[in-house]
Amino acid sequence: MNDSNIRDMPTIHSEIARKSKEIGFAMPSDVYIGTLLKTLISSKPAGKFLELGTGIGLSLSWMRDGMDENSSLISVDNDPELIAIAEQYFGKDERIEILCEDGSEWIKKYKGRAFDLVFADAWPGKYSELDEILGLIKVGGFYIIDDMTAQPNWPEGHEEHVDGLISYLEHRSDFNLTKMNWSTGVIVAVKTK
Repeated sequence: MNDSNIRDMPTIHSEIARKSKEIGFAMPSDVYIGTLLKTLISSKPAGKFLELGTGIGLSLSWMRDGMDENSSLISVDNDPELIAIAEQYFGKDERIEILCEDGSEWIKKYKGRAFDLVFADAWPGKYSELDEILGLIKVGGFYIIDDMTAQPNWPEGHEEHVDGLISYLEHRSDFNLTKMNWSTGVIVAVKTK
């Protein structure tokens, strides 16, 4: 099996990747996590999805491609320049709401219905406000995180945060967990109760 033979790349992905290089965005999402997100989102018709850490919109392009016409997605990032770029690509899609807010504050004040899938690609929802975000996932819903194996852009001491997060998730009884040494290191968790 050749997992690098990706035939269903979102049509807008190459343009966003080009823009990412143009502006020197140093934290783009891996295409493999994109394919996984698209597949998982496709399993949830009329689903409600959340992305924490919009970035420039690379993973959002995959997520959108997996959504059906009755799905909705909220994407949150605190960088106004990146949000402005993402808005150029996704702002006309009525299923997608892109918010420029502090993720921690947004999680604390969110009062909407639970999510079918949360992709936590930022500090909030991954290393902070973890209990709050896990509480916002429906039974049968997915919690997806990546960058769980050492990355060149990790700051000193970051591995301790990763190890603590993994240990915490391993000891939760309300999620089934699969850890994959694939892509950038991925954890797929499903809420069971």
